[in-house]
Formats: sequence, C-alpha cells, structure tokens
Amino acid sequence: MKVAINTLEAIAKTICGDDALMPYMSGPKLVQLFNAHGFNDHYPESVIGSRPKYTLERLKSLNGNDRLRLLVNYTFDPRHFIEHTTGPHAAAEKLNKYLKFDKFELAPDEDHFKIRGIGGVAVTFEPPTSTVELDQSYIQEQIKKCEKKIAENDYDGAITNARTMVEAVLIRLEKKLSSTPVEYDGDLPGLYKRVQKVLQLHQSRQDISDTLKQVLTGLVSIVNGLAGMRNKMSDAHAGYKPAKHHATLAVNTAKTLSDFLYATFAYQEGRKDGKL
Repeated sequence: MKVAINTLEAIAKTICGDDALMPYMSGPKLVQLFNAHGFNDHYPESVIGSRPKYTLERLKSLNGNDRLRLLVNYTFDPRHFIEHTTGPHAAAEKLNKYLKFDKFELAPDEDHFKIRGIGGVAVTFEPPTSTVELDQSYIQEQIKKCEKKIAENDYDGAITNARTMVEAVLIRLEKKLSSTPVEYDGDLPGLYKRVQKVLQLHQSRQDISDTLKQVLTGLVSIVNGLAGMRNKMSDAHAGYKPAKHHATLAVNTAKTLSDFLYATFAYQEGRKDGKL
C-alpha cells in the first residue's frame, strides 16, 4: 500500500487523535503502536520534536509496504472507540477524502473499518440457481473472499481462493455427472480432465471448429496455470510474491472458467444430447 504524502499527513494527525476523530494517543502509546508493527523505538528519545512528526516519519517508513495497511486497520479496531465520544465512522469519512486519490478507501467490514483498494476485479460470476441443483453457498463464499482479498492487497490469499473456487466447481460438477464416488486428491489438472470428459469438452471432437478447439485447449492451460500459480506464488508456499495484476488475472480467469463450466452443464442438461 502506497499513498501520497498529504494522505500520510492526514493519517498521522488522525492516529494521534489531534483532530478529536480518534482517541488521543500519548507519546508512549504511539511508540507502543509502531513497535507492534515492526519498529524498535524507545520513549522519549524516539519521539523527537512532536507526536505528529514522529508518527508521520514512521508512516513514511511503512509507505509502500503492506504493514501500512495493517497498522491503519489496527487503529480502526472498534474496541479503541468504546470510550471515545464518537465511533470510527467520522475518522473513516475524513481519511477517505484523501485515500480516494490513492485508489484506496476505508470500508466497513462487519464492525470494523478496513483499507481496501478501489477497483480491481472486473469479471463477474454468479453461481447457478437451485434449478441447476448444485450447492452454491461455498462457491459464493470463495468468490467474496477472492474479491475481498484483492481489495485488501492480500494477493497470495486471493490466488489460493481462486484455485479453491475452481476446485469447488469441478468437484460439484463431477458429483452431479459421475455415477461413481468422487475422490479428490488435490490434483487439480486431473480433476479437470475427468470433468472435461463427462462434459465432452475434449479437443479431439470432430463436430466443433478449430477455433473452438483452440479455446478448449486454452481451458486446460488455464487450469494448469491456476494450479501452478497457487503452488509457486500463493500463501501455501514460500515463493515469488504476486503483484495485484497477477492476483486479478487468477481470480478473473477462475471466474471465467467456472462460469463457462456451469453454463455448459446447464446447456447440456437442457439439450440432453451432450453438445456444447
């Protein structure tokens, strides 16, 4: 998370409590706050000049790092406002006037306010209604988690949930279409191949055009890519840290694939002839 200097100044003033929108924080409390987020300061020698100056300098050190988001989220914990004259809404409203220029916002999340990115996920995917007879609650939960984690800059987690969403879709389709018990061992490409077979999405079909065959081949690559991204970049393994556009690609691709698979299933159920 990286924001402009005037946004940092507004955050510093608000965190200190000097604008009365948040509880007043003394010098020792500020040192305690920043030490909990990676610093090793000592009071009073670390607080040179003034509390807002100290706070701004520490925020500058965190700018461009995910710890800035975590620190702001922590200060908006509703428990900090229990004995304050106002709740967190007024402080969030003020800071959002600055954050919007940095493409962020403080958004309500149950009883908290948390930093989220503005924009990001573009592809929409709604699991089918009950007429398709596939449980959608778990899949809908994964969709929300994907979008929330991208908004909160948790790109590792978004990739993990994108794969989990595709797994859930494939498992449910296989259960619906297969006459034998479904056993999933974590092999996502293998799971897709089984569903691909029962949905007749294989590229060797003679009754479809070459361009559609290329698209179907691309679906295999998508599944392999999602499995690879999760293994190399997600929070399940220590590896390359993904950027926002990597996570957005994974989530949007997972949504597109899931939507196509469900649409194909529904279409074939209607035709009962196994055609795309």
